[in-house]
Amino acid sequence: MSQKSITAPHKGDLAIEAHGLVKVFGDNRAVDGVNLKVGTGTIYGVLGPNGAGKTTTIRMLATLLRPDAGSASIFGHDVVKEPQIVRQLIGVTGQYASVDESLSATENLVIFSRLLGLGRAEARRKAAELLEEFGLTEAAKRPLKHFSGGMRRRLDLAASLIAQPPLIFLDEPTTGLDPRTRNQMWDTIRRLVQSGSTVLLTTQYLEEADQLADRIAVIDHGRVVAEGTVDELKASVGTSSLQLRVQHPQDIEMARRTIEQVLKVQSSISAEASKITAPMGNADQVTDLLVALRDAGIPLAEMSVQKPTLDEVFLTITGHGAQEDTHLASSESNKVGGAKA
Repeated sequence: MSQKSITAPHKGDLAIEAHGLVKVFGDNRAVDGVNLKVGTGTIYGVLGPNGAGKTTTIRMLATLLRPDAGSASIFGHDVVKEPQIVRQLIGVTGQYASVDESLSATENLVIFSRLLGLGRAEARRKAAELLEEFGLTEAAKRPLKHFSGGMRRRLDLAASLIAQPPLIFLDEPTTGLDPRTRNQMWDTIRRLVQSGSTVLLTTQYLEEADQLADRIAVIDHGRVVAEGTVDELKASVGTSSLQLRVQHPQDIEMARRTIEQVLKVQSSISAEASKITAPMGNADQVTDLLVALRDAGIPLAEMSVQKPTLDEVFLTITGHGAQEDTHLASSESNKVGGAKA
């Protein structure tokens, strides 16, 4: 197809570049000056609670909503001035399967393929290929009303990939899925990037962002409040902590003094199972500490190093948990819902 020349971004180009995006609904600034830069061939996570502005941002980037201020481009193409080109470069998958449950999986994918201009034979070939990729071949002829939530989500993602877009928007793709199906979706998303796609993923699941994203933007009340790799964000809220448990409770005070002397930090003692927790700035000091404890005749029952979690990052940056503010969700989804790509 003649469109292929614009669907082959160069490695190193920015897949998404947004400056000062704003979207206002009445008195609510759903998106309030969002800036994003997403490199090609990466998974970029947009992390935030329901109602934070994640879905509204995606809909502006996908040409489904017009920004009230700011600008955005997809592989260098302006989303407002060149919407037709942008739509050829993207696939959008929402939180709920946008398929007809009165039809089978194969029939749904064939219809989507035909709407995108594929011939009948090519549409059936593409449908069979995608059903195999997403582990749905055995259910290909089954009516969708008998599909589980996870199967519907995988079919929705398959439908968004018919045109093999270089950029895929996944708006909370694993919401409501059980842990096993969520892990299957994570594997699929990783394969998409390995095959050359770029993925922008919105989620309120901290573990999902931790597992998948190369970089993360934390968004809250319509603004990006932090941005970086997972490790950078974790490092921004503090160092790792060292947790030790002594074998003999009577040793705990001596152990604490030894820890503070060697690590040059303040530690805390937990009443739970004779455990001591101390911040750890230099991993090399752990060896010195173990030698000092051994020389003092203090045997350990266990020792572990705990990195800051994304929960702690989110709580520190925003002042609340990532899945709070859910009362805002219906407000945002009612205002932007109904648009499908």
